[in-house]
Amino acid sequence: MASPSTHLSLASGSSTLFCSFPRRQLSPPSTTTRLVASRFKCLAGQTGFFTRLGRLIKEKAKSDVDKIFSGFSRTRDNLAVIDELLLYWNLAETDRILDELEEALLVSDFGPRITVKIVESLREDILAGKLKSGSEIKDALKKSVLEFLTTKGNKTELQLGFRKPAVIMIVGVNGGGKTTSLGKLAYRLKKEGVKILMAAGDTFRAAATDQLEIWAERTGCEIVIAEQENAKASSVLSQAAKRGKEEGFDVVLCDTSGRLHTNFSLMEELIACKKAVGKVVRGAPNEILLVLDGNTGLNMLPQAREFNEVVGITGLILTKLDGSARGGCVVSVVDELGIPVKFVGVGEGVEDLQPFDAEAFVNAIFS
Repeated sequence: MASPSTHLSLASGSSTLFCSFPRRQLSPPSTTTRLVASRFKCLAGQTGFFTRLGRLIKEKAKSDVDKIFSGFSRTRDNLAVIDELLLYWNLAETDRILDELEEALLVSDFGPRITVKIVESLREDILAGKLKSGSEIKDALKKSVLEFLTTKGNKTELQLGFRKPAVIMIVGVNGGGKTTSLGKLAYRLKKEGVKILMAAGDTFRAAATDQLEIWAERTGCEIVIAEQENAKASSVLSQAAKRGKEEGFDVVLCDTSGRLHTNFSLMEELIACKKAVGKVVRGAPNEILLVLDGNTGLNMLPQAREFNEVVGITGLILTKLDGSARGGCVVSVVDELGIPVKFVGVGEGVEDLQPFDAEAFVNAIFS
């Protein structure tokens, strides 16, 4: 166990059966592989391991801007009209141009409140003579959006506390992409030498356990699953936390059942899951990440509010944004809830769960 002075931060009973993947015998890793793994091995004495790891992942994400750029292509297409509007901008047509800019932002799901704030701020600066060209107006627009994202949602790296194992719970409604997001997050962390244990806490849907087992095998992680049908999710998560603590895992990734935010009894179960891991690992869960489907746009806000009130959401994973023209919802959800976006799903590939970078996002939608 890490000492209290060791800060870890990242850029997130008998009814259980322990399984290890992959099942087949693997050849020993090459010397090169062992050197890389030892470089990132998490030891209690390595102060700031997760801090360094988080920065490394964030830097890699920044260098892979093409994924963010292509992932927001549909939103960018919606907002391309802004370039046309500002190309021949003149002071006499300020009202008309700002009205059309407002419409473009609303269509991309920036939301009425943010859109009005942005447009009125631009109007004031134009009339005050601070903005004198189309390019200056666009730069001011980008700066304004960036400020919304960084003022209320600046803690985009996973915060994993002071003790091993760090516990991350993944929650959300049905069909949002929780299990897939968990698998992709495991892949990203595993790639950097983090020892991961998965917990199949979606005990309502048998296919979810099968899906997570596939991800465990695919990523070379170990997994705890329910041995019996109708096992309590809190029991599975508790056993996973115990094993993670006893066997020196760095991170325990906990899947949970999808549930409607309006179903009180199912939402109460999340509280039980949260308490169960907290009894095993003090301060856990370190992160509770809510997965939201980007295709729902502003409709995700009621979901996020309810989940946040019940269990206290620490970060958001926005999925399926590559197929959505409503990328403005990223700004809306941060402004409305003050919860940072930590990852965005911008494709189907295993590496397409990208750490969220506000500046890269703004450049991608307003290129």
